[in-house]
Amino acid sequence: MILSANEATIAQAAQALRDGQLVGLPTETVYGLAANACDDAAVAQIFVAKGRPADHPLIVHVASVDQVSLFAAQVPEFAQALMAAFWPGPLTLILPRQPGVANTSTGGQDSIGLRCPSHPVAQTLLQSCLALGVPGVSAPSANRFGRVSPTRAAHVQSELGPDLLILDGGDCAVGIESTIIDCTRGAPVLLRPGQITRAQIESVYGCAVLDKDAPQAVLGQPAPRASGTLESHYAPRAKVRLMSAADIAHQLQALGPHANNLGVWSAEPPASEQAMGSGLGAGVLWRQQANTAEQAAHDVFSVLRDLDARGVSQIWVQLPPDTPDWEGVRDRLQRAAA
Repeated sequence: MILSANEATIAQAAQALRDGQLVGLPTETVYGLAANACDDAAVAQIFVAKGRPADHPLIVHVASVDQVSLFAAQVPEFAQALMAAFWPGPLTLILPRQPGVANTSTGGQDSIGLRCPSHPVAQTLLQSCLALGVPGVSAPSANRFGRVSPTRAAHVQSELGPDLLILDGGDCAVGIESTIIDCTRGAPVLLRPGQITRAQIESVYGCAVLDKDAPQAVLGQPAPRASGTLESHYAPRAKVRLMSAADIAHQLQALGPHANNLGVWSAEPPASEQAMGSGLGAGVLWRQQANTAEQAAHDVFSVLRDLDARGVSQIWVQLPPDTPDWEGVRDRLQRAAA
Protein backbone atom coordinates (compact mmCIF):
# COMPACT_ATOMS: atom_id res chain seq x y z
CA MET A 1 0.00 0.00 0.00
CA ILE A 2 1.20 3.47 -0.86
CA LEU A 3 1.00 5.95 2.02
CA SER A 4 1.63 9.66 1.70
CA ALA A 5 4.64 10.42 3.89
CA ASN A 6 3.75 12.33 7.04
CA GLU A 7 4.56 12.12 10.74
CA ALA A 8 2.08 9.31 11.40
CA THR A 9 2.95 7.14 8.38
CA ILE A 10 6.69 7.57 8.92
CA ALA A 11 6.24 6.43 12.53
CA GLN A 12 4.22 3.46 11.22
CA ALA A 13 7.00 2.59 8.78
CA ALA A 14 9.67 2.85 11.48
CA GLN A 15 7.73 0.47 13.69
CA ALA A 16 7.29 -1.92 10.77
CA LEU A 17 11.05 -1.94 10.23
CA ARG A 18 11.60 -2.49 13.96
CA ASP A 19 9.21 -5.46 13.74
CA GLY A 20 11.17 -7.09 10.92
CA GLN A 21 9.03 -6.00 7.99
CA LEU A 22 10.03 -4.47 4.64
CA VAL A 23 9.25 -0.87 3.65
CA GLY A 24 9.44 1.02 0.36
CA LEU A 25 11.60 4.06 1.10
CA PRO A 26 12.04 7.25 -0.98
CA THR A 27 15.55 8.63 -1.28
CA GLU A 28 16.99 11.39 -3.43
CA THR A 29 18.48 8.77 -5.81
CA VAL A 30 15.87 6.02 -6.29
CA TYR A 31 13.29 4.28 -4.09
CA GLY A 32 14.76 1.60 -1.83
CA LEU A 33 13.42 -1.62 -0.33
CA ALA A 34 14.34 -1.23 3.31
CA ALA A 35 14.84 -3.64 6.21
CA ASN A 36 16.48 -3.36 9.63
CA ALA A 37 20.17 -3.82 8.76
CA CYS A 38 20.84 -5.58 12.07
CA ASP A 39 18.01 -8.11 11.62
CA ASP A 40 19.41 -10.80 9.34
CA ALA A 41 16.04 -12.52 8.93
CA ALA A 42 14.44 -9.25 7.82
CA VAL A 43 17.29 -8.49 5.39
CA ALA A 44 16.96 -11.99 3.94
CA GLN A 45 13.42 -11.04 2.90
CA ILE A 46 14.89 -8.33 0.63
CA PHE A 47 16.83 -10.93 -1.36
CA VAL A 48 13.71 -13.08 -1.70
CA ALA A 49 11.43 -10.17 -2.70
CA LYS A 50 13.86 -8.90 -5.32
CA GLY A 51 15.08 -12.29 -6.54
CA ARG A 52 18.57 -11.02 -5.72
CA PRO A 53 21.58 -13.35 -5.29
CA ALA A 54 22.51 -13.63 -1.62
CA ASP A 55 26.17 -12.79 -2.34
CA HIS A 56 25.32 -9.43 -3.97
CA PRO A 57 25.76 -6.93 -1.11
CA LEU A 58 23.34 -4.25 -0.01
CA ILE A 59 23.95 -0.64 1.05
CA VAL A 60 23.18 0.30 4.65
CA HIS A 61 21.57 3.72 5.09
CA VAL A 62 22.27 5.68 8.28
CA ALA A 63 20.91 8.93 9.68
CA SER A 64 24.30 10.58 10.17
CA VAL A 65 28.03 10.01 10.60
CA ASP A 66 27.32 9.23 14.25
CA GLN A 67 26.15 5.72 13.27
CA VAL A 68 29.15 4.89 11.06
CA SER A 69 31.25 3.44 13.91
CA LEU A 70 28.46 0.97 14.67
CA PHE A 71 29.01 -0.65 11.28
CA ALA A 72 32.56 0.25 10.17
CA ALA A 73 35.72 -1.00 11.89
CA GLN A 74 37.89 1.68 10.30
CA VAL A 75 37.22 5.01 8.60
CA PRO A 76 40.29 6.35 6.74
CA GLU A 77 40.92 10.08 6.85
CA PHE A 78 39.98 10.52 3.20
CA ALA A 79 36.67 8.74 3.86
CA GLN A 80 35.97 11.09 6.76
CA ALA A 81 36.67 14.03 4.44
CA LEU A 82 34.24 12.65 1.84
CA MET A 83 31.53 12.22 4.47
CA ALA A 84 32.05 15.79 5.64
CA ALA A 85 31.82 17.07 2.08
CA PHE A 86 28.95 14.99 0.64
CA TRP A 87 26.79 13.57 3.45
CA PRO A 88 23.86 13.65 3.56
CA GLY A 89 23.82 12.97 -0.17
CA PRO A 90 24.18 10.45 -3.00
CA LEU A 91 27.53 8.98 -2.00
CA THR A 92 28.14 5.42 -0.73
CA LEU A 93 31.44 4.52 0.93
CA ILE A 94 32.71 0.94 1.17
CA LEU A 95 34.49 0.52 4.52
CA PRO A 96 35.96 -2.33 6.59
CA ARG A 97 33.10 -3.90 8.54
CA GLN A 98 32.74 -4.38 12.26
CA PRO A 99 32.79 -8.16 12.90
CA GLY A 100 29.37 -9.72 13.36
CA VAL A 101 27.39 -6.67 12.20
CA ALA A 102 24.94 -6.67 9.26
CA ASN A 103 26.13 -10.11 8.16
CA THR A 104 23.38 -10.77 5.63
CA SER A 105 23.60 -7.30 4.09
CA THR A 106 27.25 -7.67 3.14
CA GLY A 107 27.02 -10.74 0.94
CA GLY A 108 29.64 -12.58 3.01
CA GLN A 109 32.31 -9.87 2.71
CA ASP A 110 34.28 -8.17 5.48
CA SER A 111 33.40 -4.76 4.04
CA ILE A 112 30.18 -2.76 4.20
CA GLY A 113 28.61 -0.03 2.08
CA LEU A 114 27.28 2.96 4.03
CA ARG A 115 25.27 5.95 2.85
CA CYS A 116 23.51 8.87 4.52
CA PRO A 117 20.60 9.94 2.27
CA SER A 118 19.48 13.55 2.02
CA HIS A 119 15.80 12.98 1.18
CA PRO A 120 13.75 14.49 4.05
CA VAL A 121 11.46 11.46 4.31
CA ALA A 122 14.43 9.09 4.44
CA GLN A 123 16.12 11.26 7.04
CA THR A 124 13.02 11.42 9.24
CA LEU A 125 12.45 7.67 8.94
CA LEU A 126 16.07 6.89 9.84
CA GLN A 127 15.87 9.16 12.88
CA SER A 128 12.61 7.47 13.92
CA CYS A 129 14.22 4.06 13.48
CA LEU A 130 17.18 5.15 15.58
CA ALA A 131 14.82 6.09 18.40
CA LEU A 132 13.42 2.53 18.23
CA GLY A 133 16.87 0.94 18.44
CA VAL A 134 17.39 0.42 14.69
CA PRO A 135 20.73 2.09 13.83
CA GLY A 136 20.49 1.65 10.06
CA VAL A 137 18.45 0.11 7.26
CA SER A 138 19.63 -1.96 4.33
CA ALA A 139 17.95 -0.64 1.20
CA PRO A 140 18.76 -1.67 -2.37
CA SER A 141 16.57 -0.31 -5.15
CA ALA A 142 12.94 -1.41 -4.75
CA ASN A 143 12.57 -3.44 -7.94
CA ARG A 144 13.10 -6.95 -9.18
CA PHE A 145 16.81 -7.73 -9.40
CA GLY A 146 18.50 -6.45 -12.56
CA ARG A 147 15.49 -4.44 -13.72
CA VAL A 148 14.89 -0.71 -14.04
CA SER A 149 15.20 1.14 -10.74
CA PRO A 150 12.07 2.91 -9.41
CA THR A 151 11.90 6.68 -9.09
CA ARG A 152 8.24 6.90 -8.03
CA ALA A 153 6.17 5.12 -5.40
CA ALA A 154 3.92 3.66 -8.10
CA HIS A 155 6.95 2.05 -9.74
CA VAL A 156 7.68 0.21 -6.49
CA GLN A 157 4.14 -1.07 -6.20
CA SER A 158 4.11 -2.27 -9.82
CA GLU A 159 7.32 -4.21 -9.17
CA LEU A 160 6.73 -5.63 -5.71
CA GLY A 161 2.97 -5.74 -5.26
CA PRO A 162 0.19 -3.97 -3.33
CA ASP A 163 0.91 -5.45 0.11
CA LEU A 164 4.25 -3.70 0.65
CA LEU A 165 4.12 -0.56 2.83
CA ILE A 166 5.51 2.21 0.60
CA LEU A 167 6.11 5.76 1.77
CA ASP A 168 5.36 8.17 -1.06
CA GLY A 169 7.96 10.93 -1.01
CA GLY A 170 7.37 12.14 -4.57
CA ASP A 171 9.62 11.71 -7.59
CA CYS A 172 13.29 11.12 -6.80
CA ALA A 173 15.32 14.26 -7.44
CA VAL A 174 18.54 12.61 -8.67
CA GLY A 175 17.12 9.61 -10.50
CA ILE A 176 20.17 7.31 -10.58
CA GLU A 177 21.82 5.45 -7.73
CA SER A 178 24.60 6.84 -5.56
CA THR A 179 28.24 7.12 -6.49
CA ILE A 180 30.15 4.26 -4.81
CA ILE A 181 33.71 4.79 -3.55
CA ASP A 182 35.74 1.88 -2.18
CA CYS A 183 37.68 3.03 0.89
CA THR A 184 39.07 -0.36 1.96
CA ARG A 185 42.38 -0.37 0.06
CA GLY A 186 44.24 2.76 1.10
CA ALA A 187 43.00 5.09 -1.65
CA PRO A 188 39.55 5.99 -3.00
CA VAL A 189 38.45 3.79 -5.92
CA LEU A 190 35.38 4.56 -8.03
CA LEU A 191 33.22 1.43 -8.21
CA ARG A 192 30.04 3.03 -9.57
CA PRO A 193 29.64 6.56 -11.00
CA GLY A 194 26.71 8.73 -9.99
CA GLN A 195 25.70 12.35 -9.56
CA ILE A 196 28.79 13.09 -7.46
CA THR A 197 31.57 13.05 -10.04
CA ARG A 198 35.21 12.01 -10.02
CA ALA A 199 36.21 15.67 -10.17
CA GLN A 200 34.19 16.47 -7.05
CA ILE A 201 35.71 13.52 -5.18
CA GLU A 202 39.19 14.53 -6.29
CA SER A 203 38.65 18.13 -5.22
CA VAL A 204 38.13 16.86 -1.66
CA TYR A 205 40.75 14.10 -1.73
CA GLY A 206 43.41 16.16 -3.49
CA CYS A 207 44.57 13.28 -5.70
CA ALA A 208 43.22 11.26 -8.60
CA VAL A 209 40.47 8.77 -7.80
CA LEU A 210 41.52 5.32 -8.99
CA ASP A 211 39.44 3.31 -11.42
CA LYS A 212 37.89 0.00 -10.38
CA ASP A 213 40.05 -1.74 -13.00
CA ALA A 214 43.31 -0.39 -11.55
CA PRO A 215 45.99 -3.11 -11.42
CA GLN A 216 45.76 -5.29 -8.33
CA ALA A 217 49.47 -4.65 -7.73
CA VAL A 218 48.63 -1.00 -7.07
CA LEU A 219 45.87 -1.72 -4.55
CA GLY A 220 47.01 -5.04 -3.10
CA GLN A 221 43.70 -6.86 -3.47
CA PRO A 222 40.70 -7.02 -5.81
CA ALA A 223 37.74 -4.70 -5.45
CA PRO A 224 34.97 -5.76 -3.09
CA ARG A 225 31.65 -6.65 -4.66
CA ALA A 226 29.27 -3.69 -4.60
CA SER A 227 25.65 -2.98 -5.39
CA GLY A 228 24.75 -2.18 -9.00
CA THR A 229 28.11 -3.10 -10.52
CA LEU A 230 27.18 -6.22 -12.50
CA GLU A 231 27.71 -5.96 -16.25
CA SER A 232 23.99 -6.39 -16.97
CA HIS A 233 21.71 -4.33 -14.76
CA TYR A 234 18.95 -1.68 -14.82
CA ALA A 235 17.37 -3.44 -17.82
CA PRO A 236 13.79 -3.12 -19.09
CA ARG A 237 12.07 -6.04 -20.82
CA ALA A 238 12.66 -4.36 -24.17
CA LYS A 239 16.10 -4.67 -25.75
CA VAL A 240 18.13 -1.46 -25.29
CA ARG A 241 20.45 -0.38 -28.10
CA LEU A 242 22.90 2.51 -27.71
CA MET A 243 23.41 4.38 -30.97
CA SER A 244 24.61 7.68 -32.35
CA ALA A 245 22.00 10.20 -33.46
CA ALA A 246 23.11 9.64 -37.06
CA ASP A 247 22.68 5.86 -36.78
CA ILE A 248 19.21 6.26 -35.27
CA ALA A 249 18.16 8.55 -38.13
CA HIS A 250 19.69 6.29 -40.78
CA GLN A 251 18.06 3.10 -39.49
CA LEU A 252 14.68 4.76 -39.03
CA GLN A 253 14.88 6.09 -42.55
CA ALA A 254 15.62 2.59 -43.82
CA LEU A 255 12.60 1.19 -41.96
CA GLY A 256 10.31 4.09 -42.85
CA PRO A 257 6.64 3.32 -42.11
CA HIS A 258 7.56 -0.30 -41.33
CA ALA A 259 9.18 0.69 -38.03
CA ASN A 260 7.03 -0.82 -35.30
CA ASN A 261 7.06 -1.43 -31.53
CA LEU A 262 10.06 0.86 -31.23
CA GLY A 263 10.98 3.45 -28.60
CA VAL A 264 13.54 6.19 -29.24
CA TRP A 265 15.19 8.41 -26.60
CA SER A 266 17.27 11.03 -28.34
CA ALA A 267 18.12 14.70 -28.01
CA GLU A 268 16.30 15.69 -31.20
CA PRO A 269 13.43 14.11 -33.14
CA PRO A 270 15.06 11.45 -35.35
CA ALA A 271 13.79 13.05 -38.56
CA SER A 272 10.99 15.18 -39.88
CA GLU A 273 8.09 13.76 -41.85
CA GLN A 274 9.52 15.42 -44.93
CA ALA A 275 13.00 13.97 -44.46
CA MET A 276 11.60 10.52 -43.79
CA GLY A 277 9.42 10.53 -46.87
CA SER A 278 6.50 8.53 -45.56
CA GLY A 279 7.19 9.33 -41.92
CA LEU A 280 8.32 7.45 -38.82
CA GLY A 281 5.45 5.02 -38.72
CA ALA A 282 2.77 4.75 -36.07
CA GLY A 283 4.78 2.25 -34.07
CA VAL A 284 7.64 4.60 -33.12
CA LEU A 285 7.49 6.38 -29.75
CA TRP A 286 9.97 9.23 -29.30
CA ARG A 287 11.01 10.74 -25.98
CA GLN A 288 13.31 13.74 -25.78
CA GLN A 289 16.67 13.26 -24.09
CA ALA A 290 17.69 16.25 -21.98
CA ASN A 291 20.82 18.16 -22.96
CA THR A 292 22.17 18.24 -19.40
CA ALA A 293 23.51 15.25 -17.51
CA GLU A 294 21.60 16.20 -14.35
CA GLN A 295 18.21 16.22 -16.08
CA ALA A 296 18.98 13.10 -18.13
CA ALA A 297 19.89 11.25 -14.91
CA HIS A 298 16.57 12.34 -13.42
CA ASP A 299 14.72 11.05 -16.51
CA VAL A 300 16.55 7.90 -17.59
CA PHE A 301 14.80 5.23 -15.52
CA SER A 302 11.37 6.84 -15.92
CA VAL A 303 11.80 6.94 -19.70
CA LEU A 304 12.94 3.31 -19.91
CA ARG A 305 10.09 2.23 -17.65
CA ASP A 306 7.49 4.27 -19.59
CA LEU A 307 8.54 2.94 -23.00
CA ASP A 308 8.67 -0.61 -21.62
CA ALA A 309 5.14 -0.26 -20.23
CA ARG A 310 3.92 0.77 -23.68
CA GLY A 311 5.02 -2.55 -25.11
CA VAL A 312 7.93 -1.61 -27.35
CA SER A 313 10.26 -4.46 -28.27
CA GLN A 314 13.35 -2.27 -28.64
CA ILE A 315 14.50 1.04 -27.16
CA TRP A 316 17.04 2.96 -29.22
CA VAL A 317 18.97 5.39 -27.05
CA GLN A 318 21.25 8.15 -28.27
CA LEU A 319 24.55 7.53 -26.53
CA PRO A 320 25.29 10.54 -24.29
CA PRO A 321 28.49 12.59 -24.52
CA ASP A 322 31.66 10.90 -23.29
CA THR A 323 32.35 13.58 -20.69
CA PRO A 324 32.81 13.30 -16.90
CA ASP A 325 29.44 14.81 -16.02
CA TRP A 326 27.61 12.16 -18.09
CA GLU A 327 29.54 9.20 -16.63
CA GLY A 328 26.71 8.06 -14.33
CA VAL A 329 24.07 8.13 -17.08
CA ARG A 330 26.36 6.35 -19.54
CA ASP A 331 27.08 3.67 -16.93
CA ARG A 332 23.38 2.93 -16.37
CA LEU A 333 22.62 2.83 -20.09
CA GLN A 334 25.57 0.57 -20.88
CA ARG A 335 24.47 -1.89 -18.19
CA ALA A 336 20.86 -1.72 -19.40
CA ALA A 337 22.05 -2.59 -22.91
CA ALA A 338 24.49 -5.34 -21.85
